[in-house]
Amino acid sequence: QVQLVESGGGSVQSGGSLRLSCAGSGYTISSSTYMGWFRQVPGKEREGVASIGSGGLTKYTDSVKGRFTISQDNAKNTLYLQMSNLKPEDTAMYYCAATTGYRAWWALLLPPSYNYWGQGTQVTVSS
Repeated sequence: QVQLVESGGGSVQSGGSLRLSCAGSGYTISSSTYMGWFRQVPGKEREGVASIGSGGLTKYTDSVKGRFTISQDNAKNTLYLQMSNLKPEDTAMYYCAATTGYRAWWALLLPPSYNYWGQGTQVTVSS
């Protein structure tokens, strides 16, 4: 059974940092063509934050460019999201996702592009 397990969420003050992790269980993340991080607040649609391709190419939504970094460690079978200079508007439930299919560049931050999802980890940023 494929499982993606997120961890690393928590509560921080504005300007702080957190590193989210997403570990594969029953799933080898290096078999993904793309992996991504998404976030969602109640009452809003899930938003793509960052993606990384099997070749290492990354894509970010504009609001996190220069502050967030996505990476993966295949030896540890883990995807990461390093978040710095956090802002209150970054408060959300964060989810990791993976796909083994080909996806067009423009679709990499769209939820329907991904087949496997974690359960989420909450990030709360206070001002």
